[in-house]
Amino acid sequence: MIDEILSYVRKEVERRKQEFPVNDLPVRSNSIRSLSRSIRNSQFVPIIAEIKPISPSEGILRKNLDVAALAREYEVGGAIAISVLTEQKYFGGSLKSLVEVKESVALPVFRKDFIIDEYQIYESASYGADSILLIASCVRNKLPSLLSLANEIGLETIVECRTAQDVKLAVDSGAKMVGINNRNLHTLRVDLDVTKRLAKYIPSNKVLISESGIKTAKDIRFLMGAGANAVLIGTVLMRSKRPGDRLQKFVQA
Repeated sequence: MIDEILSYVRKEVERRKQEFPVNDLPVRSNSIRSLSRSIRNSQFVPIIAEIKPISPSEGILRKNLDVAALAREYEVGGAIAISVLTEQKYFGGSLKSLVEVKESVALPVFRKDFIIDEYQIYESASYGADSILLIASCVRNKLPSLLSLANEIGLETIVECRTAQDVKLAVDSGAKMVGINNRNLHTLRVDLDVTKRLAKYIPSNKVLISESGIKTAKDIRFLMGAGANAVLIGTVLMRSKRPGDRLQKFVQA
């Protein structure tokens, strides 16, 4: 699955480069909202609530989605940031959704996508992202330069890892926030113990975020006890009839 997605993303990025060259991207005027600061300052469980219309493993998660309304519901429910899927083909996201969310809430907005090219970092800033995702296994030797560029233009970055090798690459490259993906991107299977196993490799001065497969307050307590500083939750909220209320219970886990 991941190889198929990356193949599509590479073609899509090249298309966008031709259609909207970097110099033609709109210039953002608003200031950055710090995700890392929001995590550190949270008085409850720091939860990044995700807007994800489609899941490759579970299909359509929410029909007739009003992303602005959902973002506001997440904000009221106690989220410390909003994660917005912007990949269109496999996750049903869009850059338009990123803009709508940024204009609807006062929280940090995190662009979650398969970012593999410098162009996407400039694009992220242009469309209002405060922070972005870099997947260590997808960018490998480009990670240091992509991190440096993001930092240069004022974007915070979560470097997503799945193995101890990924974590070493992230730390050696200067990542300040490390995301542990509990889902195997090849098999799509979830194992929350991945966070527990990898937490010991992450220095205490880094922010550790556990991602994927989090469904219950018990899961949250387990992950926070394993060393996570924050969790990212998407599918269970997207499927909930009252996501704000569900989130409110999670932040008090």
